[in-house]
Amino acid sequence: MVALTQVDETRRDARRWWALGALVASMLTLGFDMTILNVALPTMASELGATTGRQQWLVDAYVVVFAALMLPAGLLGDRFGRRRMLITGLGVFLLGSLVGALVPDVDWVIAARAFMGIGGALVTPLALSVLPSLFGPDERTKAVGIISAASALGMPLGPIIGGWLLNHFWWGSVFLVNVPMAALGIAACVLLLPETSDPSSPTVDTLSTALTATGLGALVYAIIEAPGRGWTDPLVLSLSGAATVLITVLVVRERKAERPMLDMALLAHRGFLFNTLAATLVMFVLAGLLFVLPPYLQAVLGNDALGTGVRLLPLMGGLVVAARGAQPVVARFGPRAVVSAGLVVLAFAALLGSRTTVDSGYGFTALWLSITGFGFGFSVVPAMDGALGALPRDRAGSGSGLLMTLRQVGAAIGIALLGSLLAGAFHDRLDLTGLPAKAADAAGDSVVAAHIVAGQTHSAHLAASADGAYVHGMSVVLLVCGIAALVAALLAGALLPGTRAAEAAEGTPDMAVPASDTRQ
Repeated sequence: MVALTQVDETRRDARRWWALGALVASMLTLGFDMTILNVALPTMASELGATTGRQQWLVDAYVVVFAALMLPAGLLGDRFGRRRMLITGLGVFLLGSLVGALVPDVDWVIAARAFMGIGGALVTPLALSVLPSLFGPDERTKAVGIISAASALGMPLGPIIGGWLLNHFWWGSVFLVNVPMAALGIAACVLLLPETSDPSSPTVDTLSTALTATGLGALVYAIIEAPGRGWTDPLVLSLSGAATVLITVLVVRERKAERPMLDMALLAHRGFLFNTLAATLVMFVLAGLLFVLPPYLQAVLGNDALGTGVRLLPLMGGLVVAARGAQPVVARFGPRAVVSAGLVVLAFAALLGSRTTVDSGYGFTALWLSITGFGFGFSVVPAMDGALGALPRDRAGSGSGLLMTLRQVGAAIGIALLGSLLAGAFHDRLDLTGLPAKAADAAGDSVVAAHIVAGQTHSAHLAASADGAYVHGMSVVLLVCGIAALVAALLAGALLPGTRAAEAAEGTPDMAVPASDTRQ
């Protein structure tokens, strides 16, 4: 009864919306970092002497560490306090950003990016795990929508801010901009966020943590390397096999443990499992859409980095509208109908985008981007809310970690698989007739490289061929995304729980209030 009273008091406290602001600041910081570095890579290549492989690792070092550590991070929050670990994660992210801005060597910058991944892994699941303690089911959909909008806002704003910084300062400014944002997030968490924890949660199992980190790390690494090396490359096969073995050992170990770190019972709960799968499939599709757009906007339509970021804003507009409207729509029609409808809209947007031609122009892109934002907001917000609502509050951290890990892996798989499909379609359509072998190899790498070679050889034909080949590859990717979203919509309609009332009748764990839940 005491814990129930504390939960109710927290949810009635008007400061909960200020606390949500602290979480928004945290997620916005991470959102910037997801895309801001891409704008700086050419500058860093020239000033730091970064090879193509080093540039790849500047991006991938963060992704691998981020995906590999989110599950243990969620458990640490359950065990030692979610606010405390959230502040720790922001501090790690701040320190890594500061080091990345000041070191003169590219390998040290890569190490700083990996260190920032540790901070990101702590922040992302814990920012979500505190929501059930702050908001009841009637407000949580709105809160999840605001958090999702903040995270997504950083994606188009990253290139905008990065482009402006690079026009005025040195390359390290794209790291340094994270410092005041992270500091603001830390201050907001200290002043506004209540502490929640579960002292009775499982102790941190070092071996299970190592299995989780190395298993997921190997899986993500294999996915990242596969498009360039090929899926039958010995390294990719070895990493995939190692990941399979490590994750299998982890599952077997956790199933036998008396107090498991990875609570397999969460996956047995229908509400959590299928909402998590829906959110993961949405991220697979969205990652594919966002992956193919920047080269199209820059190389084919001729925009610079700043202009590209501005032209991604219609996606954000649709997402904001959907996030604000999700709560009443879910209350009226139920989460299953809204998630399914959102996925259908997402499928329509992707299929519409697949009709893009070289002569379509930006207006057509803005149209289907806006529709994409609607579909994304109306599908992922209720799905994540449903997954969080199915969690017991004493397992909120680890459950949120599992949810965000699967979403991140879904995004990585989407980029790897769809990127490989795009590269193959582009190379097959590109006309390299008459080019020397070295120039032909360089032009076949990407549409950006093809335009560089076309400028060097003064070949208008190669530039036109590159544009046509890339638009064809993008259309193929968007077609696959549309089909995947449509299949996900059918699965969501068939498998997701129907209503909150139905979930409550099934005995959803969210209805239980653990006596061990503590607040300061």
